[in-house]
Amino acid sequence: MTSRGAEPGVRFLLTLIDPGDAADVTRRLGIGEPVPVGDEDAVWRLGRVDAPRSVLLWMLEQDDPDTNRRIFHQPHVGDAVKRDILRGLPFGAGDGPLPVRVDCGHRYCSHAEPDIPVHPRGLIGGLREARTMGSARVAARAVSKPDWSDVAEADEVEPLPGYARWALGERIDCPTALRARFCPHPKFVTRFRKSGIVEPREYVERGRPPRTVLEVFHLGAQLFPRRVGEAAATLAPLVRAELAANADAWAVLAQLLPTFAGTVPELVVTSGAVARV
Repeated sequence: MTSRGAEPGVRFLLTLIDPGDAADVTRRLGIGEPVPVGDEDAVWRLGRVDAPRSVLLWMLEQDDPDTNRRIFHQPHVGDAVKRDILRGLPFGAGDGPLPVRVDCGHRYCSHAEPDIPVHPRGLIGGLREARTMGSARVAARAVSKPDWSDVAEADEVEPLPGYARWALGERIDCPTALRARFCPHPKFVTRFRKSGIVEPREYVERGRPPRTVLEVFHLGAQLFPRRVGEAAATLAPLVRAELAANADAWAVLAQLLPTFAGTVPELVVTSGAVARV
């Protein structure tokens, strides 16, 4: 019998093998029927499992007005992102403007557009004059989604100050390629990862513990399926090679998952190796 804590992770991994084999393993492990989870509860559970900050962007990329409403009321969403939501700007491939539905039904919730001042010398001027981390974050706060191309062009003409680059890079909506240009050194990548800024491939390969990582993707299958597909494509070959239809290997994985401290790939390899002994 699989522990309840392990089930979300096991269920996600089982989606990566042949459906018939997955059904056989599910029966062998005694995994019951999944309990439907509404999107509201799924977003709440993501917060409870300490999901990385990037999941907020992955959800926004769905360009779904109801999802945007839920993100708008999350405590760690920056004012610039809230402003873009209120303006109906798409974060994914959708065409804007999107319908705006941010009313949460609570009289104390603010739905007004945040007041974000722009530096007297303009957006780029403010970034260029940033000489402290505080002033850089104030300047970066003014960047809206349509401004990222102007920021990238300005940095190509003359690199922005280091504080400004870092403040821009720590925004969840900073384009991935631009963040890599701003902060190319491995130590910066590590610091971003620790602050919750990750790509799906990176999170599935390096995130820990596996119980959290796999539950994030299990919930993400309904909240940000495209990004979950990227993680699945990374992990599926290893799962098929190490576990496949081997119920014993899956039983070992289910037993290890709640307390395993390594990464997801390490968990999968360890489970396969133990089952072969």
